Amino acid sequence: MSISVGLGIAEFPFSDVKAFWRWAAMCDEGGVNSIWQTDRMVSREPFLECMTSLAALVGATKRVKFGMNVASAGIRDPLILAKQCATIDMLSEGRLLPAFGIGSITAPVWTATGRKTKGRGARTDEALDIIKQLWSGEPLTVMGEFFHYENATISPRPVQKNFPFWIGGSSPAAIRRTARIGTGWLAGLETPEKVATVISTIRTAAEEAGRPIDDDHYGAGFPFRFGSWDDGVTQKAIDAYAKRKKGDPKVYMGIGGADEIIERACAYIDAGVSKFVLRPLANDDADFLDQTQKLIDTVIPVVEAMETIVPEAA
Repeated sequence: MSISVGLGIAEFPFSDVKAFWRWAAMCDEGGVNSIWQTDRMVSREPFLECMTSLAALVGATKRVKFGMNVASAGIRDPLILAKQCATIDMLSEGRLLPAFGIGSITAPVWTATGRKTKGRGARTDEALDIIKQLWSGEPLTVMGEFFHYENATISPRPVQKNFPFWIGGSSPAAIRRTARIGTGWLAGLETPEKVATVISTIRTAAEEAGRPIDDDHYGAGFPFRFGSWDDGVTQKAIDAYAKRKKGDPKVYMGIGGADEIIERACAYIDAGVSKFVLRPLANDDADFLDQTQKLIDTVIPVVEAMETIVPEAA
């Protein structure tokens, strides 16, 4: 089973757009498997809208794949989202990696749009079913609890024959969702131990549902930095993650030299991960580009030469 390493961005990390395009070119030319953009529509910090940014990458790259990390299907309109994905996949000649989630219960978009968080799981499930049906090419008429469409179709359809359908989240509902409809699973910020447990549970649930998921379709990620635990960039990240997650934030991070970052990746590989979304920690444009280049030169070739461990089903 192949292992691949992608890079992700959340808050826009560059001082200007030109630096972003230099970074995208570096990824495309340097062998990075994929670029992932976090979905956050309402924020005070600068976040690129994920579908628009992926569409822009189509024309600026030739090889690298790209995905949403992850698109909030509980918030977005499924007809529009299905059309956006199909369009991006066609224009990129099959380089889109669609990934969907429920949307964080604490995300400000719920309040900003006047939507209730209660029922967002059922809304997400209904939206995902609609997206899959629209991609099939058959006319869709549905009078659901949340969405109403009559004789809806989209064209063009995705060009990938087996269009990916990655699901994010680690809750029991997300596990059931992945087993029911997903072709892969993408973890959020989780420890290798948590990831191993979720993967094992998904594999069991998917097999019971009669639709096993390929062993190399499980993904996870972590922030990394070529540097020390004591430098200012790392400390700032530790403080930020401490506010989001319980326990020691260091367990989610790969800090040090190439050996330390590879060791962190190996812990996830042992948990069953084969797809990575790593996020550089940097203090300016030059540092961000340098962190990326070092990963390309010293980590990606080693990690992608490894083999995934398949954990036993729960």
